[in-house]
Amino acid sequence: MAEHATERIHVAASPERCFEISADIAAYPSWAADVKDVTVGERDDEGRPVLVTFRAGAFGRSTAYTLRYDYAEAPGVLAWVQVEGDITSKLDGRYVFSPSGDGGTEVTYHLEVELKVPLPGFVKMRAQSRIMSTALRELKAQVESPA
Repeated sequence: MAEHATERIHVAASPERCFEISADIAAYPSWAADVKDVTVGERDDEGRPVLVTFRAGAFGRSTAYTLRYDYAEAPGVLAWVQVEGDITSKLDGRYVFSPSGDGGTEVTYHLEVELKVPLPGFVKMRAQSRIMSTALRELKAQVESPA
């Protein structure tokens, strides 16, 4: 059974800047600590990564998975679905970038995870929470860093 989770963070930058950084998927290994390698297998007509294979650290081991990105609601949303994975059967999610009243952005991260191996619920929830909070903190730091 898939686990759903949502987390939010405020970023002191425009929604467009948040989208730009999050959509530069090939650069993730330079700022996202758990992402070790990214291979872009397919791009859309605008050159944006569509089919991407990741190697990352998760659950105390290395994992590989391939995501298909959807830019239909860009730049307000960056969405993806997993098409292949070694320890996950589902790793679907989306970032939603909403303008805040102070010129910044409220970034909402929705994630749905299903593992191929059974784990106790509390272990899955703790891992999912760690993945999401780390991803949001690292995205915030990257977006807010001087260009």
